[in-house]
Amino acid sequence: MSDHPAPAVRQPLDAETADAVRAVAAQTRARADQFAAVLEDIATNGLPDPEQCTPWEDLREQHLARLAKQRPAVA
Repeated sequence: MSDHPAPAVRQPLDAETADAVRAVAAQTRARADQFAAVLEDIATNGLPDPEQCTPWEDLREQHLARLAKQRPAVA
């Protein structure tokens, strides 16, 4: 957190912006919960066998392919 004190008066957000901020907070919380679950699984069961894992390069290529499908084609 910042060492700067919060302003005495806060600027209220409009309803649409507040909903968007809450949505980002919910997504962030969900990702943090998922990450915590993975760490708890590793703590309980140990690290997975590398032979049973997908190499990160393959995961990267799969993710880039998904992103390319979502992006509209440029003429």
